[in-house]
Amino acid sequence: MYLIKLLFYFISFCTLTFCKQKGVDFNLLQPLTEKPQKIKSENFNFDHEILYVPVTKQTVLWGNLPNLTSQPIAKINSSDLVIFDTISHESILEDQGRDPISFLKAHNVDKNNVLTDSIKIANSNIEHNFFLDGPHIVVGPIHVNEAEPGDILKIDVIDIVPRVDYGFISNRHGKGALPGEYPLGEKPKNRYDFKNISIFAKTYKKNNSWYSYIEDKSGKKINFKANPFMGIMGVAKSTEQSVHSVPPGNFGGNLDINDLGIGSTLYLPVQVKGALFYTGDPHLSQGDGEVALTALEQSLRVLFRITLIKKESSSFISALNLESPFGETKEYWIPIGLNEDLDEAMKMAVRQSINFISLRYKIQKQTALAYLSAATTFEVSQVVDKTKGIHSLIKKSDFED
Repeated sequence: MYLIKLLFYFISFCTLTFCKQKGVDFNLLQPLTEKPQKIKSENFNFDHEILYVPVTKQTVLWGNLPNLTSQPIAKINSSDLVIFDTISHESILEDQGRDPISFLKAHNVDKNNVLTDSIKIANSNIEHNFFLDGPHIVVGPIHVNEAEPGDILKIDVIDIVPRVDYGFISNRHGKGALPGEYPLGEKPKNRYDFKNISIFAKTYKKNNSWYSYIEDKSGKKINFKANPFMGIMGVAKSTEQSVHSVPPGNFGGNLDINDLGIGSTLYLPVQVKGALFYTGDPHLSQGDGEVALTALEQSLRVLFRITLIKKESSSFISALNLESPFGETKEYWIPIGLNEDLDEAMKMAVRQSINFISLRYKIQKQTALAYLSAATTFEVSQVVDKTKGIHSLIKKSDFED
């Protein structure tokens, strides 16, 4: 028995040494199972089993969102915890060859450090039109038992961990805040002559916090602190028509609000029976505006708690009669405005902020407007997703006695 143990430790040591020499990242978070099921995950500190949703051909949509006719991949009860694996669309899109191993090899990423689910999705027969569909890999939907239209779905973002230590920030022709001006360099000769630019970013951990850096051709590095969040969190839209993954709406979707990271809460008005919750578009970091086109796109593993708030509930959230998404963090209430016209998105955010303050704190609307003007920050969530977003950050501490 002693010799067997010694042999086991020797083999383990040799394997570890070999892998280190090959540059394998031992923090790489490969899929845990091949189908949705309850498991225990060492990434999150829970001693009981939690529903885990992997990225597979059966659990994702590519470029579109769930709708009224979508079939759920799993069912949960209110207040259940759910772990989602998500993958970045960067490295698998058509303008990058739909071949993550080859694309990442050009950025010195070893094939052993490429997620297997990313490879399988890229190599699958899932139909995806680069010019018509959205880029996002959307995971879900999940049926929430007893959810009905008029209810509110509360999504608590408990924790997020990177699945890989790299990502990309992309600037594509005809898109972003400066279409026609950027990307720099030779312009495409036709629609298949992409000439898009993706900047490689590397992730590292320091003092228990995640950071990333990008490197200029001059050799200079720019370091910035990571703020992981899910760009897409939503419920199914009440339509039988295809729902494009890019523009957000009252169902949520591609909100791209960087304040909705770890410890935040998103409230979504339920549109269809079962709510049909989904997520995707993982970001490790994003500035307000997302001006290049993408944020730092990077595959993440995320833990949610999903709670149903019935329309007859006494919760103040129910009293708001939400017609659009609404957020919350430890410090802020986050009313959200969405419109293709940035001015109209701003008006929507201001109106929702006034209504919220009036209902939540029993303050006259004229006083609420004055407060917003004096003390509240309104941020541009993003300007690159057709429907533009503006959200306000109302400090909870301002209303404490």
